[in-house]
Amino acid sequence: MRTTEHRPTEAIRDVADRLSFLSAPLTRDRTMPLRAQVHSRILDGIRTGRLTPGSMLPTEADLGRLLGVSRTVVREALMLLDEDGFIVSRRGIGRFVADTLPQIGLERIRPLEQLLETPGSIVGLHRTLAMLQPRTSTFVIEELGLAPDDGSWFFETVIRRDGEPIALSQEHFAAAGALDPEQTAAVTARMTDGPVTGSLLSLLIERYGPALGTGVVRFTAGILGESRATALGADADEPALILTQTARLEDTVVYLAKHLIRPGAGQLSVMQS
Repeated sequence: MRTTEHRPTEAIRDVADRLSFLSAPLTRDRTMPLRAQVHSRILDGIRTGRLTPGSMLPTEADLGRLLGVSRTVVREALMLLDEDGFIVSRRGIGRFVADTLPQIGLERIRPLEQLLETPGSIVGLHRTLAMLQPRTSTFVIEELGLAPDDGSWFFETVIRRDGEPIALSQEHFAAAGALDPEQTAAVTARMTDGPVTGSLLSLLIERYGPALGTGVVRFTAGILGESRATALGADADEPALILTQTARLEDTVVYLAKHLIRPGAGQLSVMQS
């Protein structure tokens, strides 16, 4: 009788490697939301090749069990990865790593509150969060060119038009880098002290003018998700137009933002260079 030796195939080893990577304990760092930790874990897997282009991700329930978090946390992390172009969803099938990672394009950018102005309307801003984050997600680290232990400022602002909340702006600013400590302190003091007079981008444009160069603007469609919907007093499943922006100073990215615009905001006019 002939016996056959069974050896693990390359595919089986790949699956085992992916599951081992995903199931490694999260840091549980209180300065970094769980959804950001899950987002970073999956993005790290994509960047390092453990999660290969076109490969199918585990289900929300399976990811939750592997990472030891709720399905809600997993859903929000996957939603952000989808918005950022790192994964794609196929209805009725599942979620897959994108075949091609997001490409960068150049555009001139304007503060969101200016984009949302309409004749005769009153646009107001309400700052809901202003904090220095000692650690942040992989996405923020990559976009701002930070080292893993570098800090970044995070500002969340609700934008209202005639009293109605129509957008949520989440802005990140490198705590060190292109600006010297005195400049950084001046910018953050304006954002954290006194009345809210504008977004972080409007302040940077006011302070640096033409020196604040062109940046990246990406447009995607998505939903608000639970945490962002709470800030706007909306439903988590409400659709939103999502703008991701960066801006450079002296060839260094110093600013990153994700803006979520509700359907009631109406038509936007965006000028490209």
